[in-house]
Amino acid sequence: MTRRTHRIAEAIRRLTGEILYSQLNDPRLAGFITITKVEVTQDLRLARIYYSVLGDDKKKKLIAKGLKSAKNFIRRRIGDELKLRYAPDISLVIDKSLEYKEHIDNILKKINEGKEDESDRKRNKGD
Repeated sequence: MTRRTHRIAEAIRRLTGEILYSQLNDPRLAGFITITKVEVTQDLRLARIYYSVLGDDKKKKLIAKGLKSAKNFIRRRIGDELKLRYAPDISLVIDKSLEYKEHIDNILKKINEGKEDESDRKRNKGD
């Protein structure tokens, strides 16, 4: 990613967050939505916006529908604010990296608990 595309991706991330919190009145978008990262193609024609949501699967589906309906508005606002030759086509993708991290943490926790139990058993055998 060049410095320009990185700068524009960061501007899109910041701007999308502002749009979600201050310019959209869709009740489906009520909740804690975080724009985690944005990937932009070299020609700046496509921006993939990653977001995370706190809540259950029902809440995530509801927010995904709300974001899908707000997609054109968000794209228009990005084009107006950034004054690019072309407003990038955007795709809104749920970021599952936080869920994956939590899953890995749980696995590691179980492994560590198993090691602690094993070391306790070894100590007790030595007594």
